[in-house]
Amino acid sequence: MFKIGLTGGIGSGKSSVARWLAEWGAAVIDTDDVAHSLTAPGGAAIDGIRAHFGAQAIAADGAMDRAWMRERVFAAPEVRRELEAILHPLIGRETEAQATAATGLYLVYVVPLLVESGRWRNRVDRICVVDCDPPTQVARVVLRSGLTEDTIRRIMAAQASRDDRLAAADDVIDNGGDVTTAQLKTRVQALHDRWCADARG
Repeated sequence: MFKIGLTGGIGSGKSSVARWLAEWGAAVIDTDDVAHSLTAPGGAAIDGIRAHFGAQAIAADGAMDRAWMRERVFAAPEVRRELEAILHPLIGRETEAQATAATGLYLVYVVPLLVESGRWRNRVDRICVVDCDPPTQVARVVLRSGLTEDTIRRIMAAQASRDDRLAAADDVIDNGGDVTTAQLKTRVQALHDRWCADARG
């Protein structure tokens, strides 16, 4: 199956892009959704997280305590690596299981840290970046999440730079602050049509 790696910084709009592609017939696998399911109550990563980080890493509902973990990950890079060592093998296995079962016009992997991981270039046919200026990213995430601007900028600092993402891109979708939803959808539709043609060979 023809494969797209879809990425972009926090607040770039990649979730909207992925939703439209799914509506139009692409098979979409979102690695963030996979990670959330693994760290939800009863998720496959919970026992490993509890064993490594202690009971304080688990919220009252049985899910990973995201706020607790976020603070520690930002404070110490080694904590991020320890968490990734638990999560990444599980995410990889679940992602591949979903890919094996996928049916659709083509396959889209939504991977927020696609560029950072360095593992995707040879796994997909094209990398598509949803691009957005940093001030617009911050404004969007403040509106939707309730996170502080400082927290958002720390998240952005842990992600690849805008230049690095664009350098890795085969296709770019501009979703800056002056782009309307209708304009964005038109741009995504044009790429979808091209990818469908590529998938047909």
